[in-house]
Amino acid sequence: MTRTPAGTDRRRGPLGLLLAHHREHEPHEVVMWMIVAGGLSLIATILVAGAAGFVAVASHIRHAHWYWLLFAIVGAVVAHIGYVFAYREVAHVDRGVRLSTLRAGAIVTAGFGMFFPRGGFAVDLEALQDLGVPREEARVRVLGLGSLEYAVLAAGACACAILLLVDHYPAERAVTLSWTIGVPAGTALALVAVRYRNWLCRGRIGGMLRPALDAIAVVGMIVASPRRHGAAAFMGMSLYFAGEVFVLWVCLAAFTRHTPSVAAVVVGYATGYALTRRTLPLGGAGAVEALMPFALTWVAFGLPAAVLAVFTYRIFNLWLPLGPAAAALWALQRRPPEAPSAPDAEVGRDDGDRAATEDAGRVPDVNG
Repeated sequence: MTRTPAGTDRRRGPLGLLLAHHREHEPHEVVMWMIVAGGLSLIATILVAGAAGFVAVASHIRHAHWYWLLFAIVGAVVAHIGYVFAYREVAHVDRGVRLSTLRAGAIVTAGFGMFFPRGGFAVDLEALQDLGVPREEARVRVLGLGSLEYAVLAAGACACAILLLVDHYPAERAVTLSWTIGVPAGTALALVAVRYRNWLCRGRIGGMLRPALDAIAVVGMIVASPRRHGAAAFMGMSLYFAGEVFVLWVCLAAFTRHTPSVAAVVVGYATGYALTRRTLPLGGAGAVEALMPFALTWVAFGLPAAVLAVFTYRIFNLWLPLGPAAAALWALQRRPPEAPSAPDAEVGRDDGDRAATEDAGRVPDVNG
């Protein structure tokens, strides 16, 4: 029997399974969600393989260069390490929630498991609350983590889309132009919205925008204090996506039998993830397998090779991490923090970040 969070009753029924705290998950529930996720992943792969043609897919399997896959595990490990460092910095900025590397690694590893129906961000939210962060602020901080993901991924995709346009690469023009034009325009609109968010968020309807805009402001705090948080956060998230893209690139190299364009893989990866895998339910099982192969065809990869590459990529970033994710969940259940005075976490205002915020003059406290 796992230990439940203080003050909560054991939930029962289908709704309880969906809303359960990550430390309430019983082993049989974890196995059940793994079976559901596995079924969704397999069904999506079979359907897309059918669209590509089973004969063509089988031909790519027979002629694959399997030795490429030996390098994929390196990218998967690098991606995980990068995300741990980015997560620690986002948790620490402004409020000063100091996480040990071990606990941050456990939270990140568990959150990437396919057994959370509300996605890995639900684990992040609950973990911060366990450390004494108020619910609304924890929500803003988790959204800030997502904003950091999109900031790094969108910047990379925009740069790569420009390279594809300059090189006249045979990608869908609508895809490359959407990244080339949409990212700068969206960034400008976001900065203006954050600058005037107190005016935009007036009233009940405007208040719905407050958490999202405050989350972007968290990224602004990271930028405003590069020595304290910015460099580590952006480098960690960049390392995460570099590892992810490398795994996908290796898988494409195995089934296309040539070295793919890195810029094309970045744009295809970014387009295929309408939401990043940590935000998607069950680690994106089913959704990624259904969408990413088609996104890769928009950047000139054949669908038979793409469906096999994505399936193999998911082995490295979804299936192989299952063991570590289950072990991390077990560790979090066995040793929940006593918040906020636990030895591996300290909650308190970071005066350096407050000073940086005040100097910037445009990114006040997320609670404000």
